[in-house]
Amino acid sequence: MTTTATTHTPIDTDFEVVIGLEVHSQLLTKSKMFCPCPTGYANEAPNTHVCPICMGMPGVLPVINDEAVKYTIMTALALNCSIPEYSKFDRKSYPYPDLMKGYQISQYDMPLSRNGYLTIQVDGQSKNIGVTRVHLEEDTAKSSHLGGYTLIDVNRAGTPLMEIVSEPDMRSPLEARLYMQKLREILVYLGVSSGRMEEGSLRCDANISVRPRGEQKLGTKTEVKNMNSFRAVERALEYEARRQIAILKEGGIIVQETRGWDESRGVTVAQRTKEQANDYRYFPEPDLPPLVISPARVEEIRSSLPELPDARRARFAEQYGLSEQDINVMTEDKPLGDYFEKVVAASQIKDYKARAKLACNWVLSEVVRLLKANAVSIEENPLAPAAVANLIDLLDKQRITGKQAKEIIDEAFASGEMPEKIVEKKGIKPPITDMAALEPYVQEVIAKNQKIVGDYLKGKTNAIQALMGQVMKLTRGQARADMVLSLLKQKLGEPQNPQ
Repeated sequence: MTTTATTHTPIDTDFEVVIGLEVHSQLLTKSKMFCPCPTGYANEAPNTHVCPICMGMPGVLPVINDEAVKYTIMTALALNCSIPEYSKFDRKSYPYPDLMKGYQISQYDMPLSRNGYLTIQVDGQSKNIGVTRVHLEEDTAKSSHLGGYTLIDVNRAGTPLMEIVSEPDMRSPLEARLYMQKLREILVYLGVSSGRMEEGSLRCDANISVRPRGEQKLGTKTEVKNMNSFRAVERALEYEARRQIAILKEGGIIVQETRGWDESRGVTVAQRTKEQANDYRYFPEPDLPPLVISPARVEEIRSSLPELPDARRARFAEQYGLSEQDINVMTEDKPLGDYFEKVVAASQIKDYKARAKLACNWVLSEVVRLLKANAVSIEENPLAPAAVANLIDLLDKQRITGKQAKEIIDEAFASGEMPEKIVEKKGIKPPITDMAALEPYVQEVIAKNQKIVGDYLKGKTNAIQALMGQVMKLTRGQARADMVLSLLKQKLGEPQNPQ
């Protein structure tokens, strides 16, 4: 859930910032990209999910993971890309120790998709960010730097890795963050990625340059790495843009290089001179045939795409009549939105939009509160949607009060019991909903609390809350708060000079 700003002011009125992102997403396949090794290695010992293929042994032959191809095409279609009938894999020379065979199988000049776009909302306007391509490759091993040496864990090597390359269409760090958030939403909705930046399953490299406003030629870019959150993406690019602008204003030149984001210091630091495409010495992968993706298969995949975030937002507005803020919260977190819809479906309230509004209020307030307090995700939530719906129904039938409902939902979360069973077990009596039955309690409280009554009549309007509390205590929580308030105001009359 995000409530961060979507409007911005320029970093410098004399310079324009130009940003393009390269986003890598591990795919949720059961096996690796070119071998049968399982990908579920998160809690496994190092170098246990390996075989001769992902270890880079001589003479082995890779086999393409068809599910990874499908997931990449799904993503490309969701990003409005075209899918060429022919594509191929390439060898990318790779001089670093985290790929033991010395090269990475990737895609270069004939990727699985091209020419798409992603729409973000910024400054109250829609803006399309071009997507150059979505292509497929294999992930590297994981390096752990310890003092003067480095350890390599090959479990990650060969995991299917999808790369989404944008056009340099973003003009601020804010736009880069919004693009990343929207892209993550789409990947999670598709079910192709966990989208967890903090775990490295979703990673972002940014190319950023600055140029005088009005200039069409791109400036010299730097690549920024090691950003593991949306906030880090925005902060790192903000810093790097200011660094480059300061250099140019002092008459210096920008060096094309790779820089890492140091979160603790809030700065980017030089890592290495940036490679050019010819440094990678791409050539067609000799051990893999070209991929032929028929138009019929593309249409089959397109027809299987789930509802995407923008479509869900539009449907929530029309179907449920929720506020824009509630819709954004519900759709940014797909599992939360799924839970909400199950609550609505299970409730028996006849007025559909009233049912939806109540469900939304209870999910976003009490359910989210309980999840946070118990450090539990919505997927692990012990409180079934039917239990929340049952609670809402009890309130709608005036079987319980709002105060009782909050106590009951806490117990239902802890025990897993349905609210109606808890009400029955505790012997909770129905609320007092008859004004005539409630009037003696109100009269008694007024008679016993003349000082508070006096404060209220002198203009201290908040004093009525204390009287309400006394009535609720006297009725053991069975009185309806709105009825108590109405009756108190009726009996006390208007205060003088209300504060």
